[in-house]
Amino acid sequence: MVMGTLREETELAIVGGGPGGYVAAIRAADLGREVLLVDERPRLGGTCLLEGCIPSKALIHAVGLLDAAREAEAIGLRFAPPVIDLPALRKFVEQTVAGLAKGVDALLERRGVHVVRGRARFTGAHSLLVEGEHQETVEFRQAIVATGSRVATMPAAGDLPVWTSTEALGIPEVPERLIVVGGGYIGLELGQVYAGLGSKVTVVEFAPRMLAGADPDLVEVVVRRANRSFAGMLVDSKVVGMERTAAGFAVTVEHEGARRTLEAERVLVAVGRTPNTDDLGLGELGLAPDAKGRLAVSEECRTAVPHVFAIGDIVPGPMLAHKATREAKIAAEVISHHKAAFDNRAIPAVVYTDPEIAWAGLTEREAQEGNLAVTIGRFPLRALGRARTLGRTEGFVKILTAPDSGLVLGVGMVGPQASELIAEATLALEMGATLEDLLVTIHPHPTLSEAILEAAEVAAGSPVHVNPPKAK
Repeated sequence: MVMGTLREETELAIVGGGPGGYVAAIRAADLGREVLLVDERPRLGGTCLLEGCIPSKALIHAVGLLDAAREAEAIGLRFAPPVIDLPALRKFVEQTVAGLAKGVDALLERRGVHVVRGRARFTGAHSLLVEGEHQETVEFRQAIVATGSRVATMPAAGDLPVWTSTEALGIPEVPERLIVVGGGYIGLELGQVYAGLGSKVTVVEFAPRMLAGADPDLVEVVVRRANRSFAGMLVDSKVVGMERTAAGFAVTVEHEGARRTLEAERVLVAVGRTPNTDDLGLGELGLAPDAKGRLAVSEECRTAVPHVFAIGDIVPGPMLAHKATREAKIAAEVISHHKAAFDNRAIPAVVYTDPEIAWAGLTEREAQEGNLAVTIGRFPLRALGRARTLGRTEGFVKILTAPDSGLVLGVGMVGPQASELIAEATLALEMGATLEDLLVTIHPHPTLSEAILEAAEVAAGSPVHVNPPKAK
């Protein structure tokens, strides 16, 4: 046992080693800052790398191969029924995560970032205590709080051994029946993973529709396909009770005053995430989170305490790794006396369902709710050559523009590889592009990216591969 408390000083202390924290450390070190990074996990990378974005996409890729093999007969290709080797699949996911985590370690080491393992708690305006293998007091000039978020719980589950996304991503088993509580992006993505692996999946959503944050017309395409593989999709339904049974779980669901009981071997609770701002000693800094556990920050990612910055899931805005990464760079640059500010107008959102959903900027629903005049150009993938060659024609791309100037205000899409296509839309929003900019950009043929050009042509009133809009 190490007696006493170690002490050290640093110019910049960063609490949290996820996509916000470790990127801030790298950028600050590159700009000449002395950086100490604290994280309580054995491996760096945060939820996204260790038990979120990366392992889930590895599984989604695997299930996509299964689906492709099953659907290949429609184009004249027949395969023997696939055999799922769960240990090998787990190994693939773990090796993917481990390789990336090792890469993060190497990047930080090369920059000279001092990594301290343990749980950090602020003890004063310029000090924090790290409790790990031993206690260590760190004195700092400036700090970045990047502690991320954790899975939210639900009262009905109590202490029952339900799965969270963390357990589900470990694929401990493929249950015959799986109830997914929560029809957001995590619930639907993992629901499709387990349905692809062979489970009979029922999704229960409290809101009137699945993926309540996305435009309904985008979600409708995903729901239509998911209904072919799910045992059920229940909306406007509240879980009011849950108990253990000999076979697994019995879940009581209430819809329009009527109750029914669903049974399954496993239950996955995916009802959102909670910011990790409790038990950090933020009061010692003079900071207090809001009712949702978030810290208010300026466009420089600076809190009410000038030498303390906050980024990622613990500040307002969508809980997205790429948002945290951008905020990380802003904070590091401001700390290093560079002029920088975070602009939230062009944060892309992606749902990695099958088909994928993506959007950036103003949504059609937001335009309707705000009574904003917009011109919308919508192009169906069934009219796109590349989508036809892929045998995946469900979905569309829509572009929202200002009627007077043609300024691109928002883009939404649903279909194969939407996660890759949305980057062009995000660039258009960031640079203040107009319809004319999109119209004169030559897109390679045949590609899915042509759908963006085609949607722009519809918005401009000059479509080629769909009929022109009717004259009013």
